[in-house]
Amino acid sequence: MDKTITAVIPVKGNSTRLPNKNILPFADSNLLIHKIRQLKQVEEITDIIVSSDCDEMLKMGEEEGVTAIKRPTKYADESVPFGMFLEYLSDEMPNEHIMWACVTSPLVEPYLYRKAITTYFEKLQEGYDSLITCCPYQTYLMDEKGPLNFSMGLAHKNSELLPMLYHFTNGINLAPRVKLKEWHYNYGPNAYRLLVNKREAADIDDAYDYECAKAMYAMKDPHPTV
Repeated sequence: MDKTITAVIPVKGNSTRLPNKNILPFADSNLLIHKIRQLKQVEEITDIIVSSDCDEMLKMGEEEGVTAIKRPTKYADESVPFGMFLEYLSDEMPNEHIMWACVTSPLVEPYLYRKAITTYFEKLQEGYDSLITCCPYQTYLMDEKGPLNFSMGLAHKNSELLPMLYHFTNGINLAPRVKLKEWHYNYGPNAYRLLVNKREAADIDDAYDYECAKAMYAMKDPHPTV
């Protein structure tokens, strides 16, 4: 089996909910450079590519010694379906497998990338088509009509007894490159779920997430998934 992997770091210049999100200060640099340096420690990765419409971010990638590819403006527009961007990406990327590596998951450390890659190739042999990271999620959920996954009154249960759900973290997605066009998505219908802890699952969407991620980075990971 060809095990060459391209790690794609997708970064847009414009972030609506958190301005300049992808290059906010983090650790000893910023989120983009921090992610590049994490990936460079993973010897199983063949190529690292920064895909962006932003010249400043592309320059950062080049200065860190990775490949920077200018993304056509239309694929940085949120009105364009995500699947169309993946069609474009699958034609541009080298190697047989693509790993999605977002800067907004700054607590996905090199050890977890190594574990994910090893597990991915094992699970392909078992019949899975891709790999994603998920965090177990047990909490009380409601909609406008009331409880969704719990009962009130005497039938109430503690949260650890609720049905297990999974938070898709978007921290690591691994899939065969040729499949992205077929699925119009970066993982398939039979993805293996690699479970991660809350620290590894950190995902920055807004200012609250950003501050939480910085605080967790300053803490030693008490339960690394190794």
